[in-house]
Amino acid sequence: MTATDVQVRIIMRERQKGRTQEQAAASANLRSRKTVGKYEKLGRLPSELKQARCHRTRADPFAEDWPTVEKMLEQAPGLEGKALFEWLCEQHPGRYRPGQLRTLQRRVATWRALDQKQVAILQQVHRPGEVMQTDGTWLTELSVTIQGQPFKHILIHSMLPYSNWEWGRIARSESLAALHLGLRSALIRLDHVPEYHQTDNSSAATYWPGAKAESKSKREYTDGYLQLLDHYGLKPRSTNLNSPQENGDVESSNGGIKRAIEQYLLLRGSRDFDSLDEYEAFLFDVMERRNHPRRERLAEELAVMKPLAATPLATSSQVRVRVTRGSLIRVQKKVYSVPTSLIGQWVTVRIHEWDLDVYYRSHLVETLPRLIGAEQHYVNYRHVIDSLLRKPGGFRDYRYRDDLFPSLVFRRAWEQLNHWQSPRKADLTYLHILRLAARAMECEVAAALELLLATPGSWNETDLERLLQPEPIPIPQLTCGQVQLQQYDQLLTEVLHAT
Repeated sequence: MTATDVQVRIIMRERQKGRTQEQAAASANLRSRKTVGKYEKLGRLPSELKQARCHRTRADPFAEDWPTVEKMLEQAPGLEGKALFEWLCEQHPGRYRPGQLRTLQRRVATWRALDQKQVAILQQVHRPGEVMQTDGTWLTELSVTIQGQPFKHILIHSMLPYSNWEWGRIARSESLAALHLGLRSALIRLDHVPEYHQTDNSSAATYWPGAKAESKSKREYTDGYLQLLDHYGLKPRSTNLNSPQENGDVESSNGGIKRAIEQYLLLRGSRDFDSLDEYEAFLFDVMERRNHPRRERLAEELAVMKPLAATPLATSSQVRVRVTRGSLIRVQKKVYSVPTSLIGQWVTVRIHEWDLDVYYRSHLVETLPRLIGAEQHYVNYRHVIDSLLRKPGGFRDYRYRDDLFPSLVFRRAWEQLNHWQSPRKADLTYLHILRLAARAMECEVAAALELLLATPGSWNETDLERLLQPEPIPIPQLTCGQVQLQQYDQLLTEVLHAT
């Protein structure tokens, strides 16, 4: 009979006390004294008697096909056991049973452990005040909204690997301006400057030089990035190609900050914010809480860092462009509309992270949302509605016609008008509707269109105007009473008598 290590220890203890083999077996809950004699003779525990099994207890069902599978794994190490099993079943119908999937998966796992070489992560020694790492991480997955609207954004995340102190700013994309915003904010917060600034090989900081593009061995720093670091007294440092683990500290911290924001959003009870400033203040509070236990190691870093002496640079830039005959301007390969009064004029556009300010001389004439992505355009129907009404035939094939539907209900209205009226008449009716939206409240026009679309029968802009007209406020009828002078004389007499 087999016994456990605990039972054998009980046997030995009882025997040392002078108990018989029967008594020792009973104390260890064993049936036979022969088991007691066996382990007394061996003088070893059951676990010490076990030997590794080097033989198979049953035939290998994959012995015939394993060399082929092994070659496939060597060529494509990412193959999984389930995919390989399905492939084998297709190649050899009836040879394998579904219950053998787990056997192949264990066999593949064993091959990976014994034969697949991997690149080990080499833990680094961090020195205080040496480097600040910066990386961009998208926070769109947190489902944050601004006034009910989905908010797509990225966090430009900076951290000090020695103390794990971190700071960040939200931006539209991982551009040089966004990188500058995040770096500047972190340095101002610290009021000190480390020796190096490290980032990955993003296009905001590095580029492929034309002469070396074929070698694919090293990217060079952009002039704008070098000028930025030189202004703040930093030296550049980037990761090697295809080596994101070299920026591993900030990469790892990206996951930590996301989890922390998610938890504080759950505690807050809402993911909606009234403004961008309110949301960013919320993020600042989260980072302050995470930095609180890191103060002691941060103090070690600050002690060896240089004080921030440089004046912070402005993160915005500006360009001068000319307004085309279509009342459009092109900024960073994006098209925007401006008021038609500026056609042919040169304007100055100040480019911020979230919007553009358009100036004519010293006058701010328009603020536009900044677009991200290639071949983007933003045409405000308020800028071109009068021109379209003068030339309604240009609406249907207008290059930026999709921008002239402020919301889905406007497009539905135009499609419905097309169903009832001729193309020219439908376009003209819709343009009159757009003019109403430009002169009144767009939301009120949208609500009125929803009502009209829900009612049977045709309608036009006149019906829409009727819905938008406010109900007249009833004027109360006032009656003018006649003045009785005798009452005034009587009152005056009473006052004189009283005095």
